[in-house]
Amino acid sequence: MIEFDRAKKASDILRVANTDDKNAALASIADSLISNVNKIASANRIDLQNAEHNGIKPSMVDRLRLDEARIRAISNDILSICDLDDPVGEVIEEWTTDAGLLIQKTRVPFGVIGAIYESRPNVTVDIACLCLKTGNACVLKGGKEAISTNTVLAEIMRDAIAPFLPRDSIILMPSSRSSAESMIKARGKIDLIIPRGGKGLIDYVVTNSQVPVIETGAGVCHCYIEKTADLNMALNILINAKTQRPSVCNAVETLLIDRDIASTALPMLHSHLSNAGVTLHGNYETGGFIHVVPMVENEYNTEYNSMDLSIKVVGGVDEAIAHINQYGTHHSECIITKNSEIAEKFLNNIDSACVYVNASTRFSDGGCFGFGAELGISTQKLHARGPMGLKEMTSYHYKVYGKGQVR
Repeated sequence: MIEFDRAKKASDILRVANTDDKNAALASIADSLISNVNKIASANRIDLQNAEHNGIKPSMVDRLRLDEARIRAISNDILSICDLDDPVGEVIEEWTTDAGLLIQKTRVPFGVIGAIYESRPNVTVDIACLCLKTGNACVLKGGKEAISTNTVLAEIMRDAIAPFLPRDSIILMPSSRSSAESMIKARGKIDLIIPRGGKGLIDYVVTNSQVPVIETGAGVCHCYIEKTADLNMALNILINAKTQRPSVCNAVETLLIDRDIASTALPMLHSHLSNAGVTLHGNYETGGFIHVVPMVENEYNTEYNSMDLSIKVVGGVDEAIAHINQYGTHHSECIITKNSEIAEKFLNNIDSACVYVNASTRFSDGGCFGFGAELGISTQKLHARGPMGLKEMTSYHYKVYGKGQVR
């Protein structure tokens, strides 16, 4: 498609763009968002009205919302990206071979990054700005539910960067399924595809893409309360991990609790969680301790993205580990415990990108990890895992300096 050719051409310029020009383009986007706040909010109201008319659930409507406060927060986040070190050109390693060749392993952009995502129009800005900072052009395909907002955002950003970088550094595709299909078949023109959204979207891209993919997003995250846990600490962590923002991928979806403390801990947790507006789901054994919405075993792989929580009673850390590795999505898990040996066993045996001891899974975030920003949370094992900062948005090549050597 012509859009991919334009992005590829822009990427050739971006690859060698200097940091000052990239930062100037980012600062221009930040200023333009503020000066166009009413235009953005007006477009977003159209998307919100359509979403409510189509019966989209409240948690997804919240993801879609982009009011003035959120726009200003996005603008501030962009300025923070300006302050981050530019990873492009960084020498990762350097050595001299026996033949006298000086070899430098050096960071370079991927080229063109394609992103396919749902609902959240802030992602349009986040991905575009992170790509610019790392010298990558981007091809963006948002969901139809955010088309009005995304169209305005893309126009604003393309105009803002024009004095410094090619307008085609940012390309927004139509919000159709055919756009996604063309992107994942664009091998040789798009260098990397990143799907951000629900399990269905991610599975579709991973299964059908001819372009390399980094999986992000799907989060069936767990909190395991071990029998030695401080229950007040456990309650605070669980309330935060479930209710602080239930629609995001690092929110806890399943509580596992040690059978030895279930009879005392579950009624206490039930009271506070219910008061916080959480609907509790559980199997037959869980229902023997507290009132729950009945569920069966294969429902423990549910990502609610809402104020709902699955609960299961387990017979110790081994059973908790087995459950998480079976039903989790390799995203983020936590254990609440006073036993350091059990904590280490949990850390070493859980096959997830982020594993916590006595802390909320909501910290699975590039900003919280000190990366300054993130493209998403990778749940796979190749190239990048966990929060993807600027460095994870680059590849590398080898610069080899010689003095006439031959082999």
